[in-house]
Amino acid sequence: MTAIVSDIVALLDKMAPSRLAEDWDNVGLQVGDSRQPVQSVWIALDPSLEVVQAACQENIDLLITHHPLIFRPLKSIDYQTPVGAIAELAIKNHLAIVAAHTNLDSVAGGINDILARRIGLRDLKPLATTDPLERFKLVIYAPREIEDRIQASLLHHLGHLTKDPLRKALRYDVTHWIGPLADESPQKSSAGEDSENDEIRIDINVQNEDLKDAIATLKRQHHDHRIYYDVYPLESDDPQHGIGRIGYLETRMDLKSFALMVKNKLDLNSVKYAGNPSLSITKAAVCSGSGGSLLANFLASDAHVYVSGDLRYHDARDAEASNRGIIDIGHFSSEYIIVAELADRIKGMVAECHLDATVDACVLEKDPFMTI
Repeated sequence: MTAIVSDIVALLDKMAPSRLAEDWDNVGLQVGDSRQPVQSVWIALDPSLEVVQAACQENIDLLITHHPLIFRPLKSIDYQTPVGAIAELAIKNHLAIVAAHTNLDSVAGGINDILARRIGLRDLKPLATTDPLERFKLVIYAPREIEDRIQASLLHHLGHLTKDPLRKALRYDVTHWIGPLADESPQKSSAGEDSENDEIRIDINVQNEDLKDAIATLKRQHHDHRIYYDVYPLESDDPQHGIGRIGYLETRMDLKSFALMVKNKLDLNSVKYAGNPSLSITKAAVCSGSGGSLLANFLASDAHVYVSGDLRYHDARDAEASNRGIIDIGHFSSEYIIVAELADRIKGMVAECHLDATVDACVLEKDPFMTI
């Protein structure tokens, strides 16, 4: 089956939901047409000019990157600027660009889990957890004769959420009315009196942000038929998401030995570390990318060492003063590990959905910093 951009974006969102992205972030489609057919996909860390030029030369249809092309709001698209030049090149060559940034950092199984496991940590938990997702079960009672109409309406207005749950919805006969449809905001209805009408029940799970739209969709069907609903809050069954990870080492070691092990396991030319070289390490924290903003979370935890990129001089001093250690592995090295992994995952999902598209990791990227 021919894939379009929105098909691949939907798979990416299933893997790393956009709701997990930080408020300041910009994830999803950056440039392109969501309806454009996709035969070839590249995965890269950055939408750099070099990567985009190569993608265009290879007639790639979709480029998925970790870092967004458009990070801060634009007042204009000037082709003389780096972002403008890349956008112009992509548009002219019909290359769509999509980003999965902090949502891929936070999601369980994302970059931070990969980084933590790569250096040998186990029993992982987030260093900074995200707010739990508020979800509800919406139970709908309606005349059997309009079952198809209700489902079609929900699929049309909330297809991104309800397509699978509706197809697998629990449906069975009921003869008990549970109360009138509220005219105001959604609320749990109270029990009413029995009815002999031929009715069906549809159960679907909705997120808090989609509940009002679901109820509004039902109300549009309510003018000539009696439709009833009930709303139940659900406990989150999501795995723990969040920025960074904390985990245990397999064996105790000193800080210097641990820093050397990290260097070797990540195949790095060099690492920087601060703290007492003899500091005993049994528990470590990691954060992919620039981890300075989570230093306070690390210091408030019981981890002995913090592994991240772009750590500052004063971060090192704070770690020293707290008798902790920090290891700076560089921004690029802490995140580039996701490229091949993400390509493999999306390739598998594309095959599972029987979509006709190839997915490959871009192998052109190198750390912009060189050590001499």
